Amino acid sequence: MRAPLPHRSTSASRRPRRTAAVAATAALLFGSAACTRDAADVAAGEQPRSEAATCPLDLSPKKATGAPIEVGNISSLTGPGTFPEASQAVKAVFDRLNECGGVGGRPVRLHVEDDQGDPTVSAQAARRLAEQDKVVLNVGSASLLDCAVNSAYYVKQKLRSIQGTGVDPVCFGSPNISPVNTGPFTGVTVSLYYASEILKKEKICRIRLFDVPGFVSAFDAAVDRWEAITGKKLTYKGEIGKATDDVTPLLLQAKKSGCQAVVVDGVEAQGAAVGKAVKANGLTGVTWIGLTSYYTDGVAKQLASTGDGLYANAEFEPYSDAAADSETMNDMRGLLRKNDIPLTSFAEGGYLAATIAENVLLGIKGEVTRATVGTALTELRSFRTPLIGSPYSFGSGDTHAPNQSSKFVVLKGGKWTVATKEWITLPDPS
Repeated sequence: MRAPLPHRSTSASRRPRRTAAVAATAALLFGSAACTRDAADVAAGEQPRSEAATCPLDLSPKKATGAPIEVGNISSLTGPGTFPEASQAVKAVFDRLNECGGVGGRPVRLHVEDDQGDPTVSAQAARRLAEQDKVVLNVGSASLLDCAVNSAYYVKQKLRSIQGTGVDPVCFGSPNISPVNTGPFTGVTVSLYYASEILKKEKICRIRLFDVPGFVSAFDAAVDRWEAITGKKLTYKGEIGKATDDVTPLLLQAKKSGCQAVVVDGVEAQGAAVGKAVKANGLTGVTWIGLTSYYTDGVAKQLASTGDGLYANAEFEPYSDAAADSETMNDMRGLLRKNDIPLTSFAEGGYLAATIAENVLLGIKGEVTRATVGTALTELRSFRTPLIGSPYSFGSGDTHAPNQSSKFVVLKGGKWTVATKEWITLPDPS
């Protein structure tokens, strides 16, 4: 298997109710972030360096003209929560590859399906890709419910998916799907671990702002995992009644309970609400840590300096960090900017999934088919990249959650700044 990068340095594209519940929750988890994306507004102050390679992996410019290799992507491009930049990033990676000879002279043809956050549409999309388009692999999908709806079908079709954004628990519990992102559930565990083991807070608390079937037990299991790793127990555990409820009473109760650090989830708007409530009620002396949905320009803009001290789990290498100056990060930022794709964690996940797929396809000797791709992914046990803190893997396991690391950012002067220069990685359960 080829190394992930460097690039050439030359400068220069019905299922039942549960799935409906998944769609509703995922829209809450991620949907509002789409409202505040701005490609130019990465971070105030110093702009991170970006320089896209002309060709990846020491390839040379030469247009691929052979028979296309078909790959698929199911993303929620319309509907209650959207992730358009994930599939756009995948396309940018493959478009560049196709201008650099493709895979043995064959271009990679990407088929993007919009599942609209609808389980019936998602199931139809998977069948089109597998049976009509004959895709050999799905790459960078970022969907509200692709995993919940289609995971069993992918097993039947022997079709693998390098998921760009894993949302619901099934994404991390299928033999044929392996997400590149940490995800909300491991995100809770690593955030609790960061609070107790790195920040050395003794009274750790958890506030859950989501209450949707299928996610509740997974979030509870995330807490159980932290307790098993550390041998510690939560000081306080709060749950909101419904998403529209005021978060303030829960924050006040956390303070009253003596919490020193609180891991709280919620959508972007709730992240801003948490920051405002902390300031308005004088809830100082507590470290508040949100999930990656808090890490947006919208939260920073709304809170400005009133949000100072609010933490968020970035999951990937923070794209807004000027000090993140690896060749891979600079290539990602440059390629996305060149193609007018907003710099977000969803775009980062799409880019990463596509570059992994690029390596896999280029490493196959002989015919590229669904079977040979499956074999290559079964053998993919350690793909290292500076964009994530744990090696990506697929392998032959029944479940896949390779990304067990995160970095954290904190608001200072109304700007997200990196709080952890090193990756925070959960201990190996083995």
